[in-house]
Amino acid sequence: MTTTHHASPAHRPVGPARGPVPHAALPSALGAVLILGALALLAWPARAALFAGVAGGTAASSLAPLAGLVAGKGLLALVAITAGLVLLIWFRDRPRFGLLAAAGAGTVAAYVTSEAVKLLVTEERPCRAIDVATVLACPAPGDWSWPSNHSTIAGALAMSCLLAAPRLWPVAVPLALAVAGARVAAGVHYVHDVASGLALGVLVTCVVALTAHAGAQRFTRRSTSRPSPGARRTRGR
Repeated sequence: MTTTHHASPAHRPVGPARGPVPHAALPSALGAVLILGALALLAWPARAALFAGVAGGTAASSLAPLAGLVAGKGLLALVAITAGLVLLIWFRDRPRFGLLAAAGAGTVAAYVTSEAVKLLVTEERPCRAIDVATVLACPAPGDWSWPSNHSTIAGALAMSCLLAAPRLWPVAVPLALAVAGARVAAGVHYVHDVASGLALGVLVTCVVALTAHAGAQRFTRRSTSRPSPGARRTRGR
């Protein structure tokens, strides 16, 4: 008579928790980066005319208060949405929280990259180079224009939300675009500044988040596949 021995639950190998698989977002992110990059390249030769038309037209219209509000405070709405998502995922989906944390690191990396590029390129603000009435006051000298920090952070936060909760795209994407567009309309950036900033935020956040997530998954698989000391002693008897 053959006796079948079943391993006790304590000795069964425990597989890694199945966290989110965000790689499906990569093609969309790369597509967005290519489109935004192409827009920046196309807008650069006509940057002065585009700025004068958009910023000057907005300053003389009834949309001026709205443009100023979105340009100055719109980013806070994306921050609030991301913070709410962090709390929700922390209580309801811990594996996905790790992905959102990695995207947060990507957002910081995108901002640091944006600041570094600004210091290297030192492009003057359009409100200082072009004589056009603007909604917002021109930033102080030395606060360079390309790429737009606001747009970089907006793109990074939107990408973070989409990696963790893709269904938020009807809110996150238009809001990020509105923040970027308002920076031009309010008179503090060229079109190529904000398009480049959005592309930079999306790209850096996506790459950092996916790389960190993949590394965490590999570490988890290796850790959980190793038998515990008690299990090794049992097999050695």
